[in-house]
Amino acid sequence: MYTVYSYVTYLLVSLMLTAWVGRTLYTRGRVFLVDAFAGNEAVADSVNHLLVVGFYLINVGYVTLALKYGDKPANMQQAFEFLSTKVGLVLAILGIMHFINVLALTSYRRRMHRTHLEYREQAPFPPMST
Repeated sequence: MYTVYSYVTYLLVSLMLTAWVGRTLYTRGRVFLVDAFAGNEAVADSVNHLLVVGFYLINVGYVTLALKYGDKPANMQQAFEFLSTKVGLVLAILGIMHFINVLALTSYRRRMHRTHLEYREQAPFPPMST
């Protein structure tokens, strides 16, 4: 019976954490993406949505696959250990994915700003010769 309760608790906690993190990334990340895409809100919103969908697919996929692996709890202590291990792995994966996304988007943002500055430094028209 501990196994069933542990599974249900694990699924509820993991999916709620995934939804909370995904929603937070979606709402708070928009400003960052708009800046990274030089104010193009349509592209930023589209990329934001695609990133969140990918985030949900990876995390929900991992949560459901990880349910099968590991020792099955036979008592209350093992149930808590089961839950802490499983939820801890979900949190670690969420953190790693977030860190990788931030690094990738920061790199892209720097390149976009560098390109934008180089473009602005160029003269709008070539000098006229007389």
